[in-house]
Amino acid sequence: MSNPLSAQDQAIDHQLAQLAMSYRFILDLTPVDANEARKDFLDGDSKEPEFTYRELESDPEVLRAQLDAIDVDGVEDDTVRSLLRNKRREMELQLDMLRARCSDDFLDLSKQLYGEIPEELIHVAETILARVAPGDVHHDRLDAEEFLELARAEIDYYRGLEPDIDIHADIRPDSSGVMVVDNQLLIGPESGVARVRANALVQHEVGTHLVTQVNGSHQPLRILGTGLAGYDETQEGLGVLSEIGVGELTASRLRQLAGRVTAVVGLIDGASFRDNFDALVEHGFTPNSAFTTTMRVHRSGGLTKDAIYLRGLLELLAFIDKGGELDAFFLGKFAMADLDHIEELLARGILQSPVLIPRWYDDPIERARIEEAAHDTDITHLIQGATE
Repeated sequence: MSNPLSAQDQAIDHQLAQLAMSYRFILDLTPVDANEARKDFLDGDSKEPEFTYRELESDPEVLRAQLDAIDVDGVEDDTVRSLLRNKRREMELQLDMLRARCSDDFLDLSKQLYGEIPEELIHVAETILARVAPGDVHHDRLDAEEFLELARAEIDYYRGLEPDIDIHADIRPDSSGVMVVDNQLLIGPESGVARVRANALVQHEVGTHLVTQVNGSHQPLRILGTGLAGYDETQEGLGVLSEIGVGELTASRLRQLAGRVTAVVGLIDGASFRDNFDALVEHGFTPNSAFTTTMRVHRSGGLTKDAIYLRGLLELLAFIDKGGELDAFFLGKFAMADLDHIEELLARGILQSPVLIPRWYDDPIERARIEEAAHDTDITHLIQGATE
């Protein structure tokens, strides 16, 4: 199918998308020695952990010069120009954050990128921690190799639907935990996943993040593959919805989302790493879990991203409760705030139907679970499964 955008608009879109893919924002903000620092901290050998970060592959100043050279204001289509302008501003903030990594300026930049924490969100997080008891921590766990096998099986399922899709999963020594970077699912070699949550995590990472990456990268507007401005919040909300759909949103997972919010609030209020860690332990988190959450929030000088998981989930549940349909969100990676623009571009024929539909959304039983969750006013009723 021919691209309906003008050659000039295509060129600018491609330039911005290629530049966005040329740096690894979250990966470059994440410590490479989290497991070693965890051991020292939990053993009492360090009061405040010191983390080591990978060398940046590209100089943020050079990337910023490349960004400034892209003539986003020259885009002819009004809607596309507005979307790309917002993306350029987001990329400016990201590059400023990479440049300010581990400095006093980093936290303020993070707050600009991810927004303030509404009082209502804090109240919901505190309610979850007060009313939801910690789940059973003595559960069977999959190691990194076992989880990789599940993830690759899910990728193979989608490859059976569309053989030419370019997505992958790998164990990466310099990665910690599980994360998607562009078209790759990266698994830290020390990662362990509770067996009862393994499918939920696969649906979150592969069935949501990688599927929308595939769909976005096949759009005439290529930036939908790397993500429009603010896409993280809606993407993470969709990811958690997938966990609800497959019936594996456990008590520990819901508490984790709430704990991330309170840890971000603590960070903004000046809490040290130790302060935030101790607060989470007092809320019933295990030392290992408390360390992971605190590390995620304090990395690189204070990353407030983790508050968006619960915020994005609540926003999508409210959207569904009011009769909203999720279909358009699988066209690519974008924020709820841009839904009207995306639907307009789809109606005008500038965007195409998605290449893939997430397995969890294609199942009527799983969609019914999500609908039921959206209509329930008690956040604690999201918990599924008797044990963890």
